[in-house]
Parts: sequence; C-alpha cells; structure tokens
Amino acid sequence: RDGRGRGRGRGRRDGDAKDEWIPVTKLGRLVKEGKITSLEEIYLYSLPIKEYQIVDHFYPPTAGKLKDEVMKIMPVQKQSSAGQRTRFKAFVAVGDYDGHIGLGVKCAKEVATAIRGALILAKMSLIPVRRGYWGKMSGLPHTVPNKLSGKCGSVAVRLIPAPRGTGLVAAPASKKILAMAGLEDCYTTTRGHSRTMGNFIKAVFFAISKSYGYLSPEFWTPTVFSKTPFQEHTDFLSKDLAADKLALGAAVDQPAY
Repeated sequence: RDGRGRGRGRGRRDGDAKDEWIPVTKLGRLVKEGKITSLEEIYLYSLPIKEYQIVDHFYPPTAGKLKDEVMKIMPVQKQSSAGQRTRFKAFVAVGDYDGHIGLGVKCAKEVATAIRGALILAKMSLIPVRRGYWGKMSGLPHTVPNKLSGKCGSVAVRLIPAPRGTGLVAAPASKKILAMAGLEDCYTTTRGHSRTMGNFIKAVFFAISKSYGYLSPEFWTPTVFSKTPFQEHTDFLSKDLAADKLALGAAVDQPAY
C-alpha cells in the first residue's frame, strides 16, 4: 500500500526517535538545554517536577546511582455489577543513599504496569533530606537534625536524632527508607496500626520530607533573593516558544492531499 507495508503498526518505524526526550514543561526545556545544572537549583526555588526525565537527566539510569526498591505490592478490589475487579497497588521507593528520597504509589491491572508507574511517580516526588548532628559537629552529618514526625492513616512515626554509631533503630521497612535517604543513625518510634505497610512507609516519608521545614538558627541569616530560572532564562524560553508556534503554523498552513 504505497510502500507502507501491510498497513498495521504505522508510526512505529522510527524506534530511535521514540527514546529521545522531548520536554513539555519549561523546567524540562531548561534542564535539557543545560541551563539548570543540578537538582538543588530546582529545590531552591520550589519548582514542581512534572517529568520523570528531569531526574533521569541528573541521575542517568546507566550510572546506577539512583537505586529503586519495590516496598510492597498488594491486590485491591472493587465491587462491580459483574463481580470483583482486582487491581494491583505498588509502592516503590527511590533514593541515592546521599540525601535524596522519593516514594511513588500506583494502581494498575497488571503488576509490571503498577511498578513502572510507581517508579515514575517516585522519581517525580524526589525530595532533598536535611541531615545533622546529635552532639559535636565534627565529621559529616549523620542523623536527622531534630525530632521529626509524620502521620498517614492511623500510623504516626517519629524520628529522633541518635549518636554516631547507633545505626538505624527501626523496623525493616522504615530502615530501608531511612538508609536510602542517606541517614546513618536514627531512633524511631511508631504508634498505630503499623502493619499497614503502605501507610507506614508513607508516614516515614512524610516525616523525612519535613527535615527542611524547620528553621533552625543556622538559617537565620538574611535571605538574598535572586531570579528564578524562569525569569533568568526568559529570553531562551520565549525564543523557543516562538519557534514552536512558527513550526506549528507552517504545519497547519500546508494543504492536505
């Protein structure tokens, strides 16, 4: 049929183009062009990450620096007129064992699809973890900077700073999350139905995410405000947008045969 084969599977001929990342957000365009050089620049201005490829750009999957772990897979059911509809819920954690942690939850008809979706969501929810000292401020930070708490459902988790050499005094699930976040020493205490693994690990994640929320005395210095990346590179973004509009207009103007 005019050189198109048997007519099935059209549009799948260019496999190489499929792998190339075409950013759809302003942040993605700045990251791909190298205007933003680290995740810390994104966190500094509280810019939401809407594309998982942004994280892949800083942590290439081939390098293997960002580790992922399937924490739990559980079946969930919904009653319908035809009976029960079973789907699978996956909890996936990602972390670099050096101050970054993310958690993703996804429900899908198949286990593999749920895990893949949860991994993408975990990368997009990657957050920085602030670490501190228990006593003398010597060496690298090793524990949480202060007491932190997080709650999900009935499960309430509290993280307490521990002296160097204590290790992670925690349940196996929470120990894995804390280790992936880059913490070496920490006491934990839990209340509620912590057997509900999903709520338990979410409570731990919520507690860790509050580490930068507390304004301790070392942060009391006057804040020097600078332009956000969107303001700083506004010429690049507007030029890129104008080129896209021009290309789109040319495509629309072409006559249909």
